[in-house]
Order: sequence, then structure tokens, then C-alpha cells
Amino acid sequence: MVKYRLVLLRHGEGAWNKENRFCSWVDQKLSSDGIKEAKNCGKHLKALGFEFDLVFTSVLSRSIQTAWLILEEMGQEWVPVQSSWRLNERHYGALIGLNRAEMALNHGEEQVKIWRRSYDVTPPPISESHPYYEEIYNDRRYKCSDVSQDNLPKAESLKDVLDRLLPYWNEKIVPELKSGKMILISAHGNSSRALLKHVEGISDEDIINVTLPTGVPILLELDENLHPLGPHQFLGDQEAIQAAIKKVEDQGKVKSAEK
Repeated sequence: MVKYRLVLLRHGEGAWNKENRFCSWVDQKLSSDGIKEAKNCGKHLKALGFEFDLVFTSVLSRSIQTAWLILEEMGQEWVPVQSSWRLNERHYGALIGLNRAEMALNHGEEQVKIWRRSYDVTPPPISESHPYYEEIYNDRRYKCSDVSQDNLPKAESLKDVLDRLLPYWNEKIVPELKSGKMILISAHGNSSRALLKHVEGISDEDIINVTLPTGVPILLELDENLHPLGPHQFLGDQEAIQAAIKKVEDQGKVKSAEK
């Protein structure tokens, strides 16, 4: 019997998603297509009758903007939104800003897939000479976080993402869920994958094959112990969703003209 329902999604397409670059902690607004994705997501959730009581986002603009657009389309702008760096995208370290297809050409598709999708492999850490280091670590949003800036990550595996996400899940989100609130989490590809791994008990080996498209809501139905009553459900046109998943998977492959 369903006790709790939760909607989780990866934000709409951002500017660097469109350019196939590792965006990570560099702040980006949604692209024009990403805005459409978020609005369509809101329309679909409204048509399905969802009514949210609370929304959680990361502190990155693309996550927050997606939540705002969804709530606007649903006529639920008044719903409270809480933001935390613990729902941020995975920190890709020295890979931030690099093009995935070019990386695949230089390092091989398998290595790029490991960097993008594996559970416990960490990319090279970001250094102070990195072109986006100052932009990230001088950002005022991290001066308000629950850890000092010196303790913010310099690179993360998916395991690291789960480790920093779990305290927030257990201490902030779970109590609200158990109080009976209907919750939307507007997060990122890897923070969403980490949460799915935890909730659904996905193995370290199988998580590499879990790919989430942008702007597609995911429904989780849980029992009283927060155990899933079935696999997560992508809400929407299933054929279009599978095409979107393949598009994300192909981002880490060498372009045909370059092979």
C-alpha cells in the first residue's frame, strides 16, 4: 500500500547541457529549450493532479528556475521552496567546462562513461588555476552553507554526492515526507541518481546504467518504511523519454564525424 509519494526530477536543459560541457557547480540559467521543458513538466504534473506542499532544490539557478517555472504552470507559486548545496550537481573537479565528446575523443568513451556514471571513481580535483575556480569558490551562496568554504568539495564521485546528500535527506526531507507533505525535488542528474540509488537500493554496478533526461518528472511510491513499492516511474510520453535518455547517453560519445 502506497504511504508516501515523491516527485523527483533533473532540472530543465541548461546552456552548458546544450553545449555538451561538464557544468557541475558553475551556475547556469536554463536554455530556451530548458524553459520549455520545465513549463511542460509543470503542465503535465498539473494535468495529473499533483498538489505540492514543499519543494526542495539545490542552490544552483537551473534547479531553482526549473522549480519556479513548474510551480507557475501549476498555479502553485505560493508553495515554499527550500534550497541546499547538498542537492547540487556532482562536483566534476578539473573536468568542469570541458566538452564531453571531445573528452571521449581524447580519453576514450569508456573512460568518460566511468567519470560520468560510475559510483566511486572521482575525477581529478579542481585547482586554483582552473578558469572557473574563483567563480565557484567566491560565490556568495556558499558563504551561507552549513559547512565552511574550505570544506566544500574539490571533486566528487557519485558516492561522495550520496554521502553529502544523505544528511539532508534524513534530517530535512524525510521528516517532511513522513508528516504527510507532497514533495517535489528539483535537483540534478547526479544528485537525483544518488537519491534513487539510496531509496531503491540500486547496486554500485547497476547505477552506471541509470541515466536521467532533463525536465522529466520521476514518481517514487514508498511504503511506511520509505521502501519503494516498485521501480521509479518516468511521467510522460515514454517513447519521447527513451529518446531523451539516449540523447544524454550519447553526450559522452565521439561524434560520428570525428570517429
